[in-house]
This record gives sequence, C-alpha cells and structure tokens, in this order.
Amino acid sequence: MPHLRLNAQSRTMTKLIDSAEIIAFHDACVANRCWAKSEPARFAEGLWQFLELNHRFNNLLWDEEDLARRKDVADSEIAANKRAIDGYNQKRNDAIERMDEVFLSALPPAVTGSRLNSETAGSMIDRISILGLKIFHMGEQTRRSDASVEHVATCQAKLERLREQRADLAACLEQLLADCAAGRAHYKVYRQFKMYNDPTLNPYLYGAKKS
Repeated sequence: MPHLRLNAQSRTMTKLIDSAEIIAFHDACVANRCWAKSEPARFAEGLWQFLELNHRFNNLLWDEEDLARRKDVADSEIAANKRAIDGYNQKRNDAIERMDEVFLSALPPAVTGSRLNSETAGSMIDRISILGLKIFHMGEQTRRSDASVEHVATCQAKLERLREQRADLAACLEQLLADCAAGRAHYKVYRQFKMYNDPTLNPYLYGAKKS
C-alpha cells in the first residue's frame, strides 16, 4: 500500500489531494479481501479518515449486495443482508458528506458568479471508490479458467472501459477542486436525508410504534 501523506490541511489550495493516491489506496484495499471487515482504520482524522470510511462501507456494501442475490438460503438470511445494506449505505453517505465538509473548510469561500457544480468532490470520490470495486471484480472475471473465451473477452473489454471511466472521473475531480480554489466554481454539501432509515420519517416504522 502506498505511503499516504495527504490531508486537507497539508495541501495547497490548488492541489488539495492527488487523485492518483486515492486510486492507489482504493486498489490496495480492495486487493486485500479481508480489509473491509477486519483491518483497523489507518487514518484517525482529516479527509483521509472519511475517505477510508467511505471506501470501507462501499466494500461491505458490495459483498452484502452479492449475498442478497442468493436463492439457495432462507429468506431470513436475505432479510439480514438487506438490513446490513441499509446500514452500510447510510454510513457510506455520511462519509461522503463529511469529506465534503472537510474540502469546503479548506477551500476559499464561494465567489459570486462562480459556477455551481451539481456534483460534490465527496460524491466523485465515492464514485471512484465504486469504480475501483468494479475494476477489481471485473478483472477477476478475465482470469476465470472455468469461463468461456467469449466471456473473458467481453469482460476484458468492460474492464478497459471501467478503467477509462475512472481515469476521466479522477481528472474531473482534480479540475473541480482547482476551479473551486481559483474561484471559478463552487459546490455545496448536499444532505441525502435517507428517510427510510429514519424511524421518525418512515411511516412503516413510526406507524408500527403507534399500533
């Protein structure tokens, strides 16, 4: 795993973070299949703390989503998978919002007339994390000895497309942060308000209490 020396406080305004280091970190974590469930956190503060949390919960979500598609287990096991998915997804979104809070605390205030970007830096890092998972698992498909030649070739083409998508997104992330630092763009922390997880907002949860 690469040496990660970055945090929002130690970078200049024009280079808050290096997308190549994010990708290297994501890939190293995914390659260790035990990482998400058993490895301790490497970062205790700053941007990397929440970046790591976001990636951890994306890894855990991926595994639960796979398990939830099983058809040879009891319905109770699938229900447990679905509940785990809800919990991990909430924590994943919480980490996105915390990343954005850290970024915006390090960036200069928005300039009047600057472009409002609809996607946040945190949500872009989240997408890079998910693409890292797709790249890893698609790569596994290209190495299957029990699959057809056609399957491997199709997956290889998909793998190249995923790599291109991640590289493009990483470049867009750095451009957004550079534009924000230069006063050409700004974004806001958008709250997801996952209503289905909130017992005060989900009618099937607060209604059950009344009954």
